[in-house]
Amino acid sequence: MNPIPAKSYTRMGWALTLFVTLAAMALPPQPSTHSTKSGEFFQEDSIKVADKTGKQLFLESCATCHGADGKGAQQSQLGFDTPPPDFTDCNFATREPDADWIAVAHEGGPVRGFSTDMPAFGEALTKDELQKLMSHIRSLCSDDWPRGDLNMPRPLVTEKAYPEDELVLASNINVEGSGGVMSEVVYEQRFGVRNQLEVVVPFEYREVRPGNWSGGYIGDVALGVKRAVWHDVNSGSILSLTGEVILPSGDENAGVGSGTTVLEPFFSFGQLLPAGGFLHLQGGAGVPVLRDKAADEVFGRGALGKTFTSGAWGRAWSPMVELLGAKEFEDNSSVQWELVPQMQVTLNTRQHIMLNVGANIPLDDPGRTTQFRVYILWDWFDGGFTEGW
Repeated sequence: MNPIPAKSYTRMGWALTLFVTLAAMALPPQPSTHSTKSGEFFQEDSIKVADKTGKQLFLESCATCHGADGKGAQQSQLGFDTPPPDFTDCNFATREPDADWIAVAHEGGPVRGFSTDMPAFGEALTKDELQKLMSHIRSLCSDDWPRGDLNMPRPLVTEKAYPEDELVLASNINVEGSGGVMSEVVYEQRFGVRNQLEVVVPFEYREVRPGNWSGGYIGDVALGVKRAVWHDVNSGSILSLTGEVILPSGDENAGVGSGTTVLEPFFSFGQLLPAGGFLHLQGGAGVPVLRDKAADEVFGRGALGKTFTSGAWGRAWSPMVELLGAKEFEDNSSVQWELVPQMQVTLNTRQHIMLNVGANIPLDDPGRTTQFRVYILWDWFDGGFTEGW
């Protein structure tokens, strides 16, 4: 094993300093209410819960607006501008974690940027009673959709297992050597019960001479399909398989394309951990169609993080650190290691607009440059970009 260059120790120290600083930003808020198991979002209430089932509580407290069957009463009968949701629609009802549903029931619609037509139950129902209600609502969806509790914060590099409806604009900016900005637009759309379509369009700007930039180069576009092959909300685990085809759409002469189609299969695994923690793992390979244009590659990635919230229902902060490894199958090729400390934060009340900032720090080769990484994410299924602020 090659020793780590001295310069990389400095980078590692800088990385740890940055990560501790980012994590310290999140310390004032309280730990997230997310848990590894469904139904463990709150401590037991001191008030004993009445011996009623979730269905009984639903019929007594919710059926007037949401209907006894959960499909929602007629909007004309209610007189609301906003129609009540259909809890039997799995495409709608499975996406959000229990904690967000309970927040809206406890505090009312505005706590997540929704209508005031949804009142706050406040102390009228205990948190344990709300959890019983939530369990009943979950039972109204009969299909095996992955639950929103398994939708963990998205790392900067490591691919999530949970299928999503998202639009992401991500950039890598050189902070050493010549200037360069490598960006990509990622479009993700769920279809069916467990599947997701992904389109990635990269583009690049670079400094050809000091103060002289060129760019707008389109790189190799990637098309992918993801399927969640296994998920279990009780264990807090989800596993997906993805197949990507990276097309030679970039300009090889400009250095923004490989010149060949690359097939990239990989797996993604997510695991909820106690006290708001989470783990992402990803592993796969890149196999070029034309071997004289690019080398075969294997890669492994992992991200470890923890979510904090401002108060019980407020802004979410998720410090993470990723370790990335990749190896090309060429003569004298060694594994390239990178460390990526980062912080994701929800920007708006609905929490469907997020920002993540961090640094990509090479650990093995002082010739490779450190990069500043950033993305802004819009979960467009939850509403428009300007909604929920």
